[in-house]
Amino acid sequence: MLMNLCATQVHFAYDRLEVLRGVDLAITPGITAIVGPNAAGKSTLLRCLCGLLRPKGKVQLDQRDIRHIPRNELAETVSYLPQHPGIPAALTVFETVLLGRVQRLAWHVAAPDLAAVESLLGEFGISSLGNRRVNELSGGQAQLVFLAQALACNPAVLLLDEPNAGLDFHHQFEMCACIRERTRARGLSTAMIMHDLNLAARVADVVQVLVDGRIRCGGPPECVLTEELLAEVYGIEAHVAQGHDGHLLVTPVGLRRHTLASGNPVGVR
Repeated sequence: MLMNLCATQVHFAYDRLEVLRGVDLAITPGITAIVGPNAAGKSTLLRCLCGLLRPKGKVQLDQRDIRHIPRNELAETVSYLPQHPGIPAALTVFETVLLGRVQRLAWHVAAPDLAAVESLLGEFGISSLGNRRVNELSGGQAQLVFLAQALACNPAVLLLDEPNAGLDFHHQFEMCACIRERTRARGLSTAMIMHDLNLAARVADVVQVLVDGRIRCGGPPECVLTEELLAEVYGIEAHVAQGHDGHLLVTPVGLRRHTLASGNPVGVR
């Protein structure tokens, strides 16, 4: 089922530290990359969108306020994968993915749940790892296991906090391809926090730029990721052009030396 997850004037603060300052955002079917400098509020935004944090303003799932959606229903519909999921040292790959269906499990695991996990492991090409413990896996293998776990409940919305963190180039491309394929095949509304702008331009339908707790701009990668925006947001000089494969190519050149009237380098918060 296609669903939209929308934030309207979302504010959030940790004690007196205001992190989100009136965010308006729509996560629609396809892939939305959320980019921006460190400490812009990206991870906090995802936690607000999935219901782990209670912000001011509205977060709505197809016009239903998520505060009024039963916890079990919300957990099955909106799946969230944090940047550093705890590695269950005592659990196997199969058991870890099965936990993604925890909202449906009873005292005895039903045959459909077992079949669903088997299917996911096959889909991700990790069936041979089913009996291995998760803490024995490589970083790339573990990330695939956690992504499979996030998809085990058949969500409509998938929220991923830096799913490529710590992966080498090969596994970054593999992870992005996997997310893109599953998003399209299942009609998911996927939002993922990314720092690699070239990967964001390659995989995302929409890029949203979060700066200082606010959405600075959003739209197709080619409209958003401009040299002017990179100078403003990241404080860098960069060349942006279309690569030989048709995707946008961002080439950082160096730090931008221009300063604001306040004397602070552009992009530094």
